[in-house]
Order: sequence, then structure tokens, then C-alpha cells
Amino acid sequence: MASSLLKPVPLRAWARLCPLDAPASLRLWHLASLDAPTVAVAWALAFAWAAGVRLPAWVPVLLALGTWTVYISDRLLDARSSLRSGALHRLRERHFFHWRHRRVLLPVAVIAGAAAAAIIFILMPVVIRERNSVLGVAALAYFSGVHSRRRAPSWLGPALSKEFLVGVLFTAGCALPTLTRMRLASAPGAAIWLMLAPVAFFAALAWLNCHAIERWESGRHAARIFTAAGLLACIGLLLATVFASIEPRAAALLAAGAASALLLALLDRARDRLTPLALRAAADLVLLTPFVLVLR
Repeated sequence: MASSLLKPVPLRAWARLCPLDAPASLRLWHLASLDAPTVAVAWALAFAWAAGVRLPAWVPVLLALGTWTVYISDRLLDARSSLRSGALHRLRERHFFHWRHRRVLLPVAVIAGAAAAAIIFILMPVVIRERNSVLGVAALAYFSGVHSRRRAPSWLGPALSKEFLVGVLFTAGCALPTLTRMRLASAPGAAIWLMLAPVAFFAALAWLNCHAIERWESGRHAARIFTAAGLLACIGLLLATVFASIEPRAAALLAAGAASALLLALLDRARDRLTPLALRAAADLVLLTPFVLVLR
């Protein structure tokens, strides 16, 4: 009996018994909902860099404030709904963090939202405001639909899943500042169409990120995440190769996105060796690869 207790524990089993946690700064970055604004700013700047568009300083500030407001509100509403219904199994550490600190985070969300509104009405040109109003309406419809008690018809489930809608709306918010300015500057149609490839790729990457998190946190078998992420990485590298001689910057952005997809695949393989919080934070951290392009 004693000898069996002294037998060495395999490394994989030891990793499952003592999973690695994220550093305190990374945990706070995720728990305080600062991860989504960071990713949004990274990709918005990357789209502008790839298209050769110069964004005013207020654009990333507006995007960060708006995204932060939405995510804080979303998590507070999720926490309140689950606590009232007793469905605590639906809550994660980020929801409990937001609920515990709601007296700080709720005023922060209100201030951030008010600042974002001020930027829209004071600094944003009218023509851009009109073009982007569609995105605002779509985001409002998504937000009200997700937190409504009414459910969408079952046949619309795949098309209206939270992961799909978040991926599409998040991508639109990141790409519209660049695409709108390309249109206003009368950029060649071919250039705009070429930019749609990295935009569509990021939409797929954003969806995969949300889908992977949902599967990891639900405890369902996640083997398909590795396959899907590997396939998306291959598609990104193939597109980058095709674009290398046509649009080198778009090719570099596609390669950065492919690296993010590959890192998601590696995270899926290592998911048993990380705490749920570390895995969730790392899932957003790997989407920051475009910073390598815009900060160099």
C-alpha cells in the first residue's frame, strides 16, 4: 500500500491534478472585461494598417469604451438573471466578479457609455454616424434578444446563436471604421473587396473563439475545436500566400490571424493543464497577434 502511494505520478496526470493558473494581471484583465476592448482595438488598428487608412485617435477610444460598456452590462445582466432564477451553474468567475463589484462596475459602465456617446455626437462626422447607425441598431437588437425571456424559433438557432452573432457584430465594429473611410476616400473597389478577405477571416476567428469558450466551459467534448482551429489556420496561411504578391499588408494580417487560430488549437490540446480562468483568459490573449503588426 505504501509503495503504491510512492509511485511517480505521470506528468499528464499531475498537470490535471495541479493545473496552471494565469498570472494575477491576466486574471484581472479578463475578470474586469478588459480583454474584449483590447482585442477590438487590436483588430481595428490592424484593419486600418492593412488598408493604409489613418484612423483618428478617437476611433479606438470609442471602440474600447463602447465594447467595455457592452461587456460589463452583459455580464451583470447574466449574473442577475441566473441569481434570480437559481441557475448558478450558468455563471463563471467573471460573472461572480462583476456581481461582487457591481457597485463599482455599474457606474464605470455608465460613465464609459456616456463618454462613448459624447464622442459619437461631438467628434464623429455626421456622414460616418449615419453609416454606422445600422451597426448600433443591430447591436441593440442582439443585446435585447439575448436578455429577453422570449426565445428565437428553434430553426433559427444556428443562425442566431450567441457565438455567431457576437462574432459578426464584433467584427463589424472593428472593420467598419476602416471600410467606411475607404468608401469616403473613393478607394478602388478592388481594394475594398480585397480587404473583405481578412475581415471575413476575423469573423470566423471570432466565432471560433466564442464557440471554443462555450464548449470548454460547458464541459462538452471539445475535440472538434482543435480540428476546426487547425483548418482555419491552414485557410489563413493559404490566403496569406495568395495575397502576398497582391496586398502584402493584408497577407501579413491574414498570417497573424492564422497564428491566432493555431494558438487556439494548441490551447484546446492543453485545456486540461490550465485552470478554467487561465484557459478563458488565454483564449482572448491569443487574438492579440495583430499588435505585432501595428506596434512595430
